[in-house]
Amino acid sequence: MISSRNEVTEMIVAAKVAKGIKWADVAARVGLSKEWTTAACLGQMTLDEKQASVIGEIFELPDDALRWLQAVPYKGSLPTAVPTDPLIYRWYEIVNVYGSTIKELIHEEFGDGIMSAIDFSMDIEREQDPKGDRVRVVLSGKFLPYKTY
Repeated sequence: MISSRNEVTEMIVAAKVAKGIKWADVAARVGLSKEWTTAACLGQMTLDEKQASVIGEIFELPDDALRWLQAVPYKGSLPTAVPTDPLIYRWYEIVNVYGSTIKELIHEEFGDGIMSAIDFSMDIEREQDPKGDRVRVVLSGKFLPYKTY
């Protein structure tokens, strides 16, 4: 019996490695973006019954794992407040260095509010460059102004 969503994530990652599966291929079968599908497989999104069934088939998961895939997860997957994985740490560094700039420019353009991480999309792709390939990340979130009341 599976006792946590983390166990399901571990099962998915183990099967992915063992079978040599790519996230983009999983996403194509689910019918959603590779970014959202990967987040769901890593325990950060809630799958519906049909999506969970497809994931279960791909990774050969037991039925109780499919129920965990449909449960609303506790979001936030970093094991420490300051990430130690070098790639994730660079994102932390980007926010530390450019966070106030991003905030200032968003407020100047839109006013007092936030960029939603709920009404949100992300696209990650390789950008060919003769000096070394680059990572292009596009984040798009709905602007939500603070209300007065």
